[in-house]
Parts: sequence; C-alpha cells; structure tokens
Amino acid sequence: MRRFPHSELKEFKILKKLDSPQKIQDFLDTLPFNFEKNRETNRSPFMTLTAGTAHCMEGAMLAAAAFWYHGGKPLLLDLKTKDARDFDHVVAPFKIHGLWGAISKTNHAVLRYRDPIYRDIRELVMSYFNEYFLDDGKKTLRSHSTLFDLSTLGTDWLTSKKNLWNVAELLDRSPHVNILKDKRVVKDLRRANRTEIEAGKIIEWKK
Repeated sequence: MRRFPHSELKEFKILKKLDSPQKIQDFLDTLPFNFEKNRETNRSPFMTLTAGTAHCMEGAMLAAAAFWYHGGKPLLLDLKTKDARDFDHVVAPFKIHGLWGAISKTNHAVLRYRDPIYRDIRELVMSYFNEYFLDDGKKTLRSHSTLFDLSTLGTDWLTSKKNLWNVAELLDRSPHVNILKDKRVVKDLRRANRTEIEAGKIIEWKK
C-alpha cells in the first residue's frame, strides 16, 4: 500500500495531530453535521475539511484518511438496511491489538464510536444491531459490507473537488454479508421500546 499522498496540503495538516482513534473521533465530533441543505453531497476529505461539516460517509472517509496518514489502512464499513424508510450507515473500522473498533459520524445518540474490543467484523457490526431502529421501533440492520479499502481506488478520493458518487456506488455494490438469514429470527425480533425510541431522538446538532 502506497504512503499517504498530499501530506503537504495545509488542509491536511490537522491529520498529523489525529494520531489515535480517540482523537479522530473527538475531531469529527467538533464538525457540525452536514444536513445537505442545498443539495446532496459526498465530499472528499479535502472538501470536508474545507467545508467544516460532515455527514456519516464524509466523516468515515475523513477518518479513513487520518488512519492512512498515520500508516494504517483507509477502511470503510457499510451497514445496510433493506427498509426503504431507513438509511445505510458508514463507519471507519480500525484494528488495535488484534481487536476491532469504529469511528462514526452521526447526529443521533446511537450508532456512534466503538472502542476496539471486538474480535472480528461481525462482532463489531452486531454491536450496532439493537440501536439500528426506526421511530416505530422496527430493527432494520440486515447486512454489512466486507472491509472496503479506499487505497485501492488510488488517491483522487482524498482531494477531489467533485462529489464522490462513484465511491458511494462502489461501496454499495461491494460484497455484503447477510446477518439475518433465517426469516423466523427476523419475525421474532422485538421492537425497540418507547424509552429507547425517545433516547434515539437525541441529536447533537440542530438544523
């Protein structure tokens, strides 16, 4: 894997300070959430830093860039739902001492940072399962991507001034693993209760 490019850009100087998962997550938490008020976006890390806001995909790519800057792999992990009312969520997984964690940019109280305590990717993904629900309590997480290495796409994704719809499409079309293959299990899932639903509505940034 090639070394991190474009480290000379002033916009990327902040990455030097983000030398741990905790620091990366803390920095992402300072960025207001990108509500895409004017149009949908999927900004490169360069453009995200320039804009100073991020949604989950943009935050995950920025986190991946920070890991790459410090010699790690720039990885993405797609959490996918089949319910048309819900949205996929993208995190940046990382591995420390043989255990997995994840950086997550979200505006809600759920689907957030995961400490590196999980033995494998499935364990990491399943830590999000009970938090992944709609306002009616239905739990919707159904599959996850295999590890998606952004470095295999070259370096344009780091600095492109155009929206990276191609990256989003490649991630969406990449191999995914079903986590609930037995329909009987799906049928027996308990819905989140009122307290969980209300807690899930807590937001970090207002529109």
